[in-house]
Amino acid sequence: MQQLVIDIMRESIMLLIEIAAPLLLVALIMGLIISIFQTATSIQEQTLSFVPKVLAFFITLMLCGSWITTKLLDFFLRIITGLNQFL
Repeated sequence: MQQLVIDIMRESIMLLIEIAAPLLLVALIMGLIISIFQTATSIQEQTLSFVPKVLAFFITLMLCGSWITTKLLDFFLRIITGLNQFL
């Protein structure tokens, strides 16, 4: 039973990293681009860095949403079927 819980936790952490990676990478790249732009133009407007990152994040979420949902659903179904076999 302990090994089952450890395996589920390990798999859930790996799934979390896998799902969050595209969103975090887009936010990181947008932040870097905006930071370079702000440095080059000496514009230090706070909304200039916030709004494009949020837009890029939501566009990425819209593009990857079905993939994320599929991954989460597969994980949930594996857990449920695994617990049914255990019980």
